[in-house]
Amino acid sequence: MYFVKRTLLIFPTLFVIMLVNFLVIQTAPGGPVERFVAQMNHATKVVGEVGSVNLASESTLNYQGSKGVDLELIEKIKKLYGFDLPIFDRFLLMMKKYLSFDFGASFYQDKKVSDLILEKLPVSISLGLWTILLTYLISIPLGIKKAVQDGSKFDVWTSALVVFLHAIPSFLFAILLITLFCGGNFLNIFPLRGLFSANFDELNWWQKVADYFWHLILPVFAILIGGVASLTFFVKNSFIEEVRKNYVLAAHAKGLSQNQVLYRHIFRNAMLIVIAGLPSALIGIFFTSSMLIEVIFSLDGLGLLGYESAVSRDYPLMFATLYILTIIGLVTNIISDFTYKIIDPRISFEKS
Repeated sequence: MYFVKRTLLIFPTLFVIMLVNFLVIQTAPGGPVERFVAQMNHATKVVGEVGSVNLASESTLNYQGSKGVDLELIEKIKKLYGFDLPIFDRFLLMMKKYLSFDFGASFYQDKKVSDLILEKLPVSISLGLWTILLTYLISIPLGIKKAVQDGSKFDVWTSALVVFLHAIPSFLFAILLITLFCGGNFLNIFPLRGLFSANFDELNWWQKVADYFWHLILPVFAILIGGVASLTFFVKNSFIEEVRKNYVLAAHAKGLSQNQVLYRHIFRNAMLIVIAGLPSALIGIFFTSSMLIEVIFSLDGLGLLGYESAVSRDYPLMFATLYILTIIGLVTNIISDFTYKIIDPRISFEKS
């Protein structure tokens, strides 16, 4: 029943998030109409879609830079971008289309928004999935070992190394990797940009796989260092906290070995809080942490696409990206709760 309620809550939550962002973004100055008007003031001819009109009149309009632009032209521009309707009508019309995943066309890239997103999605998925997978494969065993050997030489020197790596921003580390391994003054081992080589289509299947990973190594490694550091200490602290609880002492008193206590009892409880952070970590790596890395390594993914759409005020692209991100975030949180129940069936969300 709990998961049914959570699933049904996706719709009002999504509606409110989209509404708030829509109102903030659409009422902010410097939108597509103002951008078009500014371009018209410097243009020698009118874009064919709008039609030829007289630019000599001085209409007093609400748009910055509209002086010298004909009122009829302003109205046509507003209609072209859908601003001829009241703001709430525009929002409801947008949400009606979004329910069927009809995101319209980009204002500036002359492509369907859905085509642009599908085109950029493989890059973000590649960076996100491999980064998350490697982060958890490294951090969980390392964090457990550090907790078991808390205070030992191994714990001290690995902590120092992890803190040092965590202190380096991912974009700065990416630039360092490019300088060292991408044909600068040092080594020329890895490619400088892109997810595939120029001759990718000419390669056989195993060469394509090797080429794909060859291009991914440095970008993934650049994102990886910060995530490994945070999660390692998170896992260590979770296990140390569980080790000090009474049920662990009782398990040892029953004669269970260290490994039996660690993996039969402590592991399940300590990993609950680690799993809780998986959705936010996944979303963060997909669309936030990877943005600068995509720019540095010329990887054309969703992070870069979302940033460029915000800068250019490409509203269809902005809201479509927000819509998809919100749905992914809400669904992954439900999956996280469901995973809680799988790991520890004693947890009851209905009571809480």
